[in-house]
Amino acid sequence: EWPLRPGRLRRPLTLSEKIVYGHLDEPETAEIARGESYLRLRPDRVAMQDATAQMAMLQFVASGIPRVAVPSTIHCDHLIEAQLGGDADLKRAKDINSEVYNFLSTAGAKYGAGFWKPGSGIIHQIILENYAYPGIMLIGTDSHTVNGGGLGGVFVGVGGADAVDVMAGIPWELKCPKVIGVHITGEISAWTSPKDVILKVADILTVKGGTGAIVEYFGPGVHSLSCTGMGTICNMGAEIGATTSIFPYNERMARYLHATDRGEIAKIADNYKHLLASDEGAEYDQVIEINLSELKPLINGPFTPDLCTPVSEIGARAEQEGWPTEVKVGLIGSCTNSSYEDMTRSASIAKQAQSKGIKFKSLFTITPGSEQIRATIERDGIDQPLRDIGGLVLANACGPCIGQWDRQDIAKDEKNTIVTSYNRNFTGRNDANPNTHGFVASPEIATALALAGTLKFNPETDSLLDKDGNPFMLETPYGDELPTNGFDPGQDTYQAPPADSSSVRVDVDPNSNRLELLTPFPAWDGADYNDLQLLIKVKGKCTTDHISAAGPWLKFRGHLNNISNNFLITAVNSENGEMNSIKNVVSGDFAPVPATARDYKAAGIGWVVVGDENYGEGSSREHAALEPRHLGGKAIIVRSFARIHETNLKKQGMLPLTFADPADYDKVQPGDKISILGLTNFAPGVPLTCKLTHTDGSTEEFPLNHTFNENQIGWFKAGSALNKMAM
Repeated sequence: EWPLRPGRLRRPLTLSEKIVYGHLDEPETAEIARGESYLRLRPDRVAMQDATAQMAMLQFVASGIPRVAVPSTIHCDHLIEAQLGGDADLKRAKDINSEVYNFLSTAGAKYGAGFWKPGSGIIHQIILENYAYPGIMLIGTDSHTVNGGGLGGVFVGVGGADAVDVMAGIPWELKCPKVIGVHITGEISAWTSPKDVILKVADILTVKGGTGAIVEYFGPGVHSLSCTGMGTICNMGAEIGATTSIFPYNERMARYLHATDRGEIAKIADNYKHLLASDEGAEYDQVIEINLSELKPLINGPFTPDLCTPVSEIGARAEQEGWPTEVKVGLIGSCTNSSYEDMTRSASIAKQAQSKGIKFKSLFTITPGSEQIRATIERDGIDQPLRDIGGLVLANACGPCIGQWDRQDIAKDEKNTIVTSYNRNFTGRNDANPNTHGFVASPEIATALALAGTLKFNPETDSLLDKDGNPFMLETPYGDELPTNGFDPGQDTYQAPPADSSSVRVDVDPNSNRLELLTPFPAWDGADYNDLQLLIKVKGKCTTDHISAAGPWLKFRGHLNNISNNFLITAVNSENGEMNSIKNVVSGDFAPVPATARDYKAAGIGWVVVGDENYGEGSSREHAALEPRHLGGKAIIVRSFARIHETNLKKQGMLPLTFADPADYDKVQPGDKISILGLTNFAPGVPLTCKLTHTDGSTEEFPLNHTFNENQIGWFKAGSALNKMAM
């Protein structure tokens, strides 16, 4: 039975439309218009990784609600720094982060959320192995939650405030997504992998081409991809700004469900297979064609995940562009590519190197995606060939992919190249070095390039030298989609919430520098914003990594005041072309961004950030929205926003606004005072007005657009979505 009343949407539906609209709070009356209306949805589950779960659970504690309304889980994967290797790094993380782990464990127990202990693995792999199924809607406090689309569900990355809404039993708001279709034909073979599909899609759509849309894969070529391969493709959909990505249910998903002890779900899905795909004749807002038989191995980067080059051409391009061609480190694994299939394909290359008596020329690390993957590849001897030729197995955690890497092989700020099978490669992303040129490829390409030690190696045509100096070519990598002997679950690392949590205490030390209870943000005072100070006009790309850096700052994710000291410290100031150096109008000196914002707050001066295109792309981290609010910011005015960040700003009572004419960005000058007019009549679809007062006393005005609906305007007036919930 279709949940919408007769007479509505009498047309063929795409798969994502079926799932999204099937989760409407009030389907009979909901307005459904792609790219226009806001949908109020009832997701089935919530998942939170430990870095974002701290703030999410602190907000949930502040809400006063006694227990989560939907099944929810907390996953410890972000706070484990790669340093010496798996066991040693895990032990060190447990010691360093004991206060945070204890808070998350007890908060989960108190409020009914399951707790996956450190060492369990990366949240997205755990979800795929345990919670994902065709037709589900799950939201997660991490942008790569979208990985679950490889099992035919709608998985969306959100900020912690959105997660709190769903855990509190409140409908979750999402702008009705457009739908981009990717028609897959042909068959995958040789050195080409599922990773190359999304690298090519990123090349076509760019880092903002998927914004406001769900990317839906369909066509005969889909059956050539494994379930975990489809997960890889969906995972990196976050890099094109997509709301999520999804594949239709097929026999490869059924195989994976059976292998992960969910055969009963597969049987049910088999009975409804016709519903778990797009209807014939369903319309897409855009269609992209990908022929797997013609697709060649690709490598994307540096500094952005949409700069695409065939592996066969990357060496020449690197020399032409002045990128370092020596590969210092190869890194495989992460939530994007750590499946059994990925590991066996890379191991097949390592075995060839072993037989020829050679080792990696680059440093090389392997990150298992979960305890189940670690235990299974260890049981089956798959990790050993990689270890034997110089590989280091890291903990079951995010590690270098999110900047949790105590890198020691190069000097600070040394210009160098790394090749990873990760998903993101923004400036400083992996090691906090702005001169590290990060390239993203498949695990097998990363393995081959680390063997050669150079970007100038094409494994399809070039030779390596064996231990005696004789040339040989690598054979095509091969691997098993699933383990013949089934998965080994490894150690039991899951803590279920107790049925009765009345005796559980959740304590936060008032003197802690890691955790801090939240105090409500002030409500809007009912007046226009007049003469706000321009804090910084950001030049060029500004991701959530620029706004709120990860790496060493992750330890402060539960302490808003402390983590606010990283606000915009790696964004480029258009006034002087420098990072973390802006004119402080109070002191008259150039000073760091966070310190200047604090000075303005102390002096009662509200302020504005001005930014460029796709501001806030990347991670879902809501700290990038909490920090400007905490430091006294009022508005962020940009040419365009990334979806999650725009929503996060609204949730915290900030004004995310866009130039009606993108060229008006150029009118903003250093030292400007900015007034935002029209707030007393703030209404959906009605632009606001920006009045600039330049330092010479001249003024100019222009319109600012927004995407607030009535409910979101209520968040702004109350001071935050959490404030409104408490009313």
